[in-house]
Formats: sequence, structure tokens, C-alpha cells
Amino acid sequence: MRNKNGEAQVLSGMKEKQKRYETLVRAFHADIYRYAYWLVKDKPVAEDIVQETFLRAWRSLDSLQDEKAAKSWLITILRRENARRFERKQLDLVDIDDVSVFDEQPSTESALAHRELNQLMLGLKEEYREPLMLQLLFGFSGEEIAEQLNLNKNTVMTRLFRARNQLKEALESQNTLRGRKNG
Repeated sequence: MRNKNGEAQVLSGMKEKQKRYETLVRAFHADIYRYAYWLVKDKPVAEDIVQETFLRAWRSLDSLQDEKAAKSWLITILRRENARRFERKQLDLVDIDDVSVFDEQPSTESALAHRELNQLMLGLKEEYREPLMLQLLFGFSGEEIAEQLNLNKNTVMTRLFRARNQLKEALESQNTLRGRKNG
């Protein structure tokens, strides 16, 4: 009799954990994938990292005490999983003189502007780029970003301010250069 009660409790606990996990995946999968894709710029790699992230989340689900922190918790797991990818892999070096690059997609004006903005953002130092992307992609507040990156909130706010100013200056500089070329 005692054994059956124990089994029922275990099964009930497993079902509860499964429901909790499925709710977590439904709520955050799109955001986690979007962040992974932004980090790696490669759909299959992003999908793999997201899968590993949710696998690790399943294994550690009992350690998630505050459901409000689930998104930050998942992003932390994803960032660590992305770092593990570089620990495991040695990248092949290619001589740049041996590579030709051709962009097959016709670019519209908005796609071109989007690409230019992306390039400018990639040109920011990581210390400025990462908080800005967390704010833009996920809508995190300065406090949430500070928690995510283990920084002081004031440091994050300063970095966000500087990142936006650097982008603004770079855009103004590009527009000035275009005016000279076209005028």
C-alpha cells in the first residue's frame, strides 16, 4: 500500500514537472530562438543551441524558483550553451584571398537600410552591443539586463546610452558621406 502511494506521488510530480516545462517552452521558445539566431547568425546552429538550452532547462527545472525569472534564466542557459559550442569546436581558418563572396539576393531599400544598421550594430564593442540587443530584441529593462550580464544597473544604462549615441553618430556620418558622393 505504501509503495503504491509513493509511485502515485512520483507520477504526479513528473506530470507537474512536464506541464511546467511545456508551459515554459510555449511561452519563451520564440524569444529564445530569436536571441540565439541573433547571436550565431545561422538557423541550424541557432536551432541546435535552443534545443540544448531547453534540454538543460528540463534537467534543471527544479532549480527555477521564481517563474518571473524564467526568461532571464533561459537566456543565461543559452549564453552558456553558446560559449560551450566554442569550447568544443576548433574553427577552420581560411585564407581570405581564396574566398570570393557574392550576394545573390536583390536588395531593396529597406533591406539595405536594415543590413547597414546591422553592420553598424556589429561594429559596436560587445560591451555596448549586447545590452542594446537585449533591450531591442527582448524589451528587457536596464535592471533585467544588469541581472543578465552581472553588471550594475547604472553601468548598463551608461552602456545603452553610449551604444545609441555611437549608432546615431555612425548613421549621421554615413549620411554625410552619401551626400558628398551623390552631390
